[in-house]
Amino acid sequence: MRLAVICDYAEENWHSMDLVAEMLLKNLRANHAAVVQPTGIRPPLKQRFGYLPASGKQGFAFNADRLMNRFWDYPKLLKRIARDFDIFHLVDHSYAQLVHQLPPERTIVTCHDIDTFRCLLEPQEHQRSRPFVAMTKRILEGLRQAAWVTCDSAATREELLRHQVIPAGRTVIIYNGVHPTCSPEPEAEADLEVARLLGPADEKAIDVLHVGSTIERKRIDVLLKVFAAVRKEFPAARLLRAGGMFTDEQRKVVGQLGLSESIVILPALSRKMLAAVYRRAALVLQPSEREGFGLPVIEAMACGAPVIASDLEVLREVGGAAALYRPVADVKAWSSAVIELLSERREKPEQWAARRAAGLAQAARFTWAEYAEKMVALYRDLWYS
Repeated sequence: MRLAVICDYAEENWHSMDLVAEMLLKNLRANHAAVVQPTGIRPPLKQRFGYLPASGKQGFAFNADRLMNRFWDYPKLLKRIARDFDIFHLVDHSYAQLVHQLPPERTIVTCHDIDTFRCLLEPQEHQRSRPFVAMTKRILEGLRQAAWVTCDSAATREELLRHQVIPAGRTVIIYNGVHPTCSPEPEAEADLEVARLLGPADEKAIDVLHVGSTIERKRIDVLLKVFAAVRKEFPAARLLRAGGMFTDEQRKVVGQLGLSESIVILPALSRKMLAAVYRRAALVLQPSEREGFGLPVIEAMACGAPVIASDLEVLREVGGAAALYRPVADVKAWSSAVIELLSERREKPEQWAARRAAGLAQAARFTWAEYAEKMVALYRDLWYS
């Protein structure tokens, strides 16, 4: 069957969405070529407003370009090529407006979380402008038309069902996988590159790592306050940040807490280098207040780094008994947990080794090969129905 895997615009830099598309296509080509002929669809983003002068309007110009490309250019492209494919798979639910240009009975959408739709599903708590709401309705209507909606987690599926977004019989849970570069084994070239960034590896060094964006739900404010408390007990500790720069407000908090000299903002990293950073980390923290899956949790564990995560249903689903959980935004509880685990690392090596082993076993449950295999079963269902 001819499969179109519909990807996000590369220029938007949604790394997790790009990863899903990349690993799906790679595993389909490697393991399912006899059944599926996959093609990744990813047009270049056309610039219309990017010429605006540097007067604080760059964000507006880029978002205007995104809007035109998502709602005008991409639909036109798909309408033109729809006859060239048998099955369509949108890897990002926030692109579900594209379903309107496709045969919905042969289209699958992967839903990672319901954040895109909160202004419609929880309007009192998440109020947005009328144009934004109208745009979101178009996206949600597309999602509802798809033949299947796959979810990264049971938690996301339950939210869709609770809000009656789509019938239960048209949803299925298919977990994301761990990137093959994520391993506790050293990788000489990547490890050397990371040593150039962070200094030589030292078993006694205390590097606490956070991987992800700095959007509000990631609770960077909690991360910074927790790290400030940890520094009082472990003055040599560093906070490593991978995934983007702090916002102006977050930088202000960094200054107020006196953390400027103890935080390392990492540049864009290759997958191999990110795995090397995970291996260097004493702990990985995931203090988010909402998540759709939580890839850093299993990526960290796959590299041998213990994890402390917010006590969210979805993160418990992913991290299992191998991670340690603390209530969202409870800085005192989080600080105590980090200090406790860092002390365990120093004073109880056997217990620490068991914790790492439990993480490795948990992460091994999530593979992109299984992800692709389960997707192929859905493609077959649509193809033969």
